[in-house]
Amino acid sequence: MSEIEILKKEIEELKQKNKELEEKLKKYTNGDNHKRYYDKNKDIVKENGKKYLEKLKNENPEKLKEYRRNAYLKHKIKLQEKLKNENL
Repeated sequence: MSEIEILKKEIEELKQKNKELEEKLKKYTNGDNHKRYYDKNKDIVKENGKKYLEKLKNENPEKLKEYRRNAYLKHKIKLQEKLKNENL
């Protein structure tokens, strides 16, 4: 019986620790910091994106084609889902 109680206690401790870590993680993932950063530095972020695409265009055009194809397929799937939802 004591082994079971020890294991139950350990499980509860691990659940509590997991809960604490999830709370700490929320600060980094669900915060508004990334939104505020983007609002303040929107032009810089867009410029860096353009530079990356130009670099990719010159160095690896096949990768660029792959990115565009994946974006097209995702867009197509979203449109199909939207149409299904409208028809229901």
